Amino acid sequence: MSSFSSTEEQAAKNGTRLSETRSIDFIPENERHGHPFSQFTLWFGGNLQITAIVTGALAVVLGGDVVWSLIGLLVGQILGAAIMSFHALQGPRLGLPQMIISRAQFGVYGAVIPLVLVCVMYVGFSASGTVLAGQAMAKLLSISDASGMILFSAIIIVIAVLGYKVIHKLGKVASIIGVLAFAWLFGSLLLNTDFSQLMQNNHFDISMFLLAVSLSSSWQIAFCPYVSDYSRYLPRDVSGPKTFFSVFFGTVLGTQASMTLGVITAAIAGSAFKGHEVSYIVGLGRGEMMAMIIYFAICFGKITFTTLNAYGSFMSLTTIVSGFRKQVALSQTCRVAFVVLMVAISCVIALLSEPAFLKHFTHFLLFLLAFFVPWSAISLTDYYFVSAKAVDIPALYDADKRYGSWNIFGISVYLVGVLIQLPFIDNPLFHGSLTWIFDGNDVSWIVGWFGTALLYAGLRRLDRRVIPAQTVYPQ
Repeated sequence: MSSFSSTEEQAAKNGTRLSETRSIDFIPENERHGHPFSQFTLWFGGNLQITAIVTGALAVVLGGDVVWSLIGLLVGQILGAAIMSFHALQGPRLGLPQMIISRAQFGVYGAVIPLVLVCVMYVGFSASGTVLAGQAMAKLLSISDASGMILFSAIIIVIAVLGYKVIHKLGKVASIIGVLAFAWLFGSLLLNTDFSQLMQNNHFDISMFLLAVSLSSSWQIAFCPYVSDYSRYLPRDVSGPKTFFSVFFGTVLGTQASMTLGVITAAIAGSAFKGHEVSYIVGLGRGEMMAMIIYFAICFGKITFTTLNAYGSFMSLTTIVSGFRKQVALSQTCRVAFVVLMVAISCVIALLSEPAFLKHFTHFLLFLLAFFVPWSAISLTDYYFVSAKAVDIPALYDADKRYGSWNIFGISVYLVGVLIQLPFIDNPLFHGSLTWIFDGNDVSWIVGWFGTALLYAGLRRLDRRVIPAQTVYPQ
């Protein structure tokens, strides 16, 4: 007769199997594993990729100089990554994915409000990544762009279905491939560029500096709705500082490396860079064989990044559906169906996208950032200051318990947080009336995050929830 109980047997299976069986349910302590360093490799490798390069290049393409663009990007990385890393700490402490925790602030049904927008955003990010990676895969395998996108989407489905362990293993491999590819590209730049002359491009402009800060900080904040999805399997007693700094330095160093390459490349290329970003960067490889290797590195980097988006959107959709169906867990069949659905939508958008459409769609996605900056502020303020890290985990799955169906206080503060950003948004889809104060730069996320946090903390007496004295874990 086995000495294991059924629970212990299941835990043992979950510990050895490659595919993930958990979804939005609580991760028991006997299934926890891993080390904070895995957070570093995931976020470092995930950010060594082409989209981050192009995003950094925008600081120069739109008129910034080299020196102050790099400084501005670094400042933005630090601000955004600090917020992101505080979200990451919630994973091991609560054993939950990120957006399920929002039910504590918005109610079991009320959490659907930010969740729907998060789903839209990550499906969109996956679509844009599919376009870029599909084109690189087409070059690598000598197939059509459409075939490259479909093949890329199939790979994403497999990895997202397998889940947590495979994603972290992918992050480790991506870190190695990314470092080698970036070392080669930086080496090519060093041998063929007069950096002393490049660094003379040093003329401080507050408008361009704020643009660089906004580009990188927005990049980091976009990870917040799913960062604890990838830390929730860590042991509950794992070191908080080690976890925080693993995420922080991983995402800052990876993104800053990518964006630095983008800034330098755009400064060297001038007008030749815009519209030909991928081909120009691949051309730095110097030779057909090296170009193929760079295309492979681009594909691999986008696989990591797009998997994060696909997995995050699947988890958000699961949280929405489970809230109304009063489910705690998700069957493997539903898991596969949800992943296929979200990736298929992204693939269809990618296949139907003309370049102009994709550009406008990207503007729409960036505009959506304004809708979950207040969510981040409310989530962190409530967890660290109002609730003092105490959460009733079983109540997150039952609308009849302490968090209720709709928390009017949390929802109201969230809506105000969105509204106070609107005058400061500068986006092709929406121009705020007060952007002139910051020379036309979009600083809405700063106003929205800190304004919402202060409002939520200041009006906490209006919150009718009964907060637990300490965290309540499932039996």
